[in-house]
Amino acid sequence: MLPATGEDFRALEEFFSVLGFAPGENWERLGSKGRKFDAFESGIELATGEDMPHADFVVEVDNADIVAEAARAKGFTFISDVADCSWGARLFVLQVPAGFGTLAVFSYNENWRQPTKESQLDSTGMKFAIVVSRFNAFITERLLSGATDALRRTGALAKDIEIVRVPGAFEIPSAAKMLAETGKYDALVALGCLLRGSTAHYDVIVNEVTRSIGELSLSTGVPIGFGVLTCETLEQAIDRAGLKLGNKGFEAALAALELAVLKRTLKK
Repeated sequence: MLPATGEDFRALEEFFSVLGFAPGENWERLGSKGRKFDAFESGIELATGEDMPHADFVVEVDNADIVAEAARAKGFTFISDVADCSWGARLFVLQVPAGFGTLAVFSYNENWRQPTKESQLDSTGMKFAIVVSRFNAFITERLLSGATDALRRTGALAKDIEIVRVPGAFEIPSAAKMLAETGKYDALVALGCLLRGSTAHYDVIVNEVTRSIGELSLSTGVPIGFGVLTCETLEQAIDRAGLKLGNKGFEAALAALELAVLKRTLKK
């Protein structure tokens, strides 16, 4: 695509980003610039028929309804709203910015694709352990509140949630390993907060903690929700501990629960 102006270029950049295309290579030289957008799966498909969409381009996404919500929030122009198609899809049509025609966006309905195994967020009867660091407690206690709230909301009882405190984020993997090896818990949640300082200490700890927790979950088979914040500033951490960007402790607990339920489902 060759937009005529810089404004058109920026409009198209935003358009394809909102649709879920991943930013790829970009270049700028000798008064010109370009941006490539990548798709996880790509190919060319030809189709014709009365029930095909009336559009210049067609793309398939994972969930047309979610993409439509994002497009609507950005104020994109809809030619037609999301609707079911006779060939088993949900589809809508957008006006492409800068006069590049129209784009149909679709995803297949769940019953059209091969059934997938998914977890139900029900923690009833399960046992959990939460490892939380005391360092930066102003943040980690908020993460802990979010994690326990998530588990209680999905059915866990207070007696089924064990909380283990450690000095800092570096000690989290060791404590998690001890807990995982007991065989008592369906899932663990790791909570901590690392803030960048003026030395390389931050990068060393971040890499080690992340690697260790990932390897521990793989080696023991016990799901571990990763709720260790790695932030540049205290403000970023506050935003992720219950303010602008949600509570990452809550999200980590739900992720651990979903994997624990999936593990049980796959064993049946």
